[in-house]
Amino acid sequence: MARQKTSYVCGACGARTAQWQGQCPACEAWNTLEIAASSIAHGGASRNARTVAAGPSTSRTVTDIAQESDVRAVTGIGELDRVLGGGLVAGSVVLLGGDPGIGKSTLLLQAADALSRERPVLYVSGEESVRQVASRAQRLGLDATTLRLAAETRVEMILEEAVASRAQVLVVDSIQTMQTELSESSAGSAVQVRESAARLVRFAKATGTAVLLIGHVTKEGLIAGPRILEHMVDTVLYFESDPASRFRVVRAVKNRFGAANELGVFAMVEQGLREVRNPSAIFLSRHPQPVAGSVVTVVREGSRPLLVEVQALVDEAQGMNPRRVAVGFESSRLALLLAVLHRHGGVSTAGRDVFINVVGGVRIGETSADFPAVLAVLSSLRDRPVVTDTVCFGELGLTGEIRPVPFGEERLREAQKQGFKRALVPSANVPRKGVIVGMEIEGVSRLSEALDKAF
Repeated sequence: MARQKTSYVCGACGARTAQWQGQCPACEAWNTLEIAASSIAHGGASRNARTVAAGPSTSRTVTDIAQESDVRAVTGIGELDRVLGGGLVAGSVVLLGGDPGIGKSTLLLQAADALSRERPVLYVSGEESVRQVASRAQRLGLDATTLRLAAETRVEMILEEAVASRAQVLVVDSIQTMQTELSESSAGSAVQVRESAARLVRFAKATGTAVLLIGHVTKEGLIAGPRILEHMVDTVLYFESDPASRFRVVRAVKNRFGAANELGVFAMVEQGLREVRNPSAIFLSRHPQPVAGSVVTVVREGSRPLLVEVQALVDEAQGMNPRRVAVGFESSRLALLLAVLHRHGGVSTAGRDVFINVVGGVRIGETSADFPAVLAVLSSLRDRPVVTDTVCFGELGLTGEIRPVPFGEERLREAQKQGFKRALVPSANVPRKGVIVGMEIEGVSRLSEALDKAF
């Protein structure tokens, strides 16, 4: 006979305590403890350990598991498949987050329609009626004759419907609207989100059903709910967008079945989200005439090289304190690069405002854009454009050296495909002669040497 014992769980960190307190003893957050009922058997774990009978082993060797084929379900959307690592893995749980109206439901509805042509797919909405979802599918021009729809917020009912329909793919829109009988909290609370997600994860692992979850985000841009939610799922995708642009970017921040930081680019059109097969083309301005302050570089997002344009504007300071503003680039790194430019390049930006912008709303998180950013600043300061059809990349050290970056040859091949004829790269990234045909590649090792060759 089991007895019920009441405990309290912190909605911020998940810590459990026997008594309610105003402040969580683990993370010290205020007013985050919520009631959670748990059933504890008399005698505890020690008695269970003594009475467990020996049975057949259920463990398996790595060799036996590796021999099983890992079949992925292709969504029919190439950019989404790229971000997922090649498609949906059976039994995996994917969490997609993003700002309201950015296209999360649209993207997964399109993917669910494509997947339903070859396997049973159940799309569950906790925010809209089935009529609203069907109307949106018709507006997007989807066939959706085999896609099953349901409007439900109770996890237990959703799982029953998934079993009854023999769904191989389950889409839940959204996890913040779900609630389970295991918790008495209101829908959307940290406890409900965690418990609902846990039930869906267990269902996915037990039945081999691929589960796609849509998650709301907070004003800070993080997925709403406890951070443990991102640890529970296999893949976490973030939808990103510049408010002034029609392009959308899906970035994988966690993926157990593929590369993290993989990038998928989409364009929002009347028929929904359309994949962009050549993202490098949309991030390049391609000015008819060479302009000062513009430099093209090659960054690596996940497993793909991507050409982006770095623009700089240097002007007389409008106030007592010169401004250092960077969009899509780390502001602290910009200040560091300007100090290196002054110390080892002999170029001072004192008394001038310096602005850096990465075209297309892309955020550069790697150091390969150090050299292009410095060249763009110098080009704007001198009002002299960089040599036409030149691409460059490289990390800039504090001692003025230009350090190599990974996958240099792949970056050069991507630049060649886009029609660039000249490249300034670190000396260690210069490939063997004849590897990149039709491109003049110059290696540089010091900043002072690179500034002379760029103009």
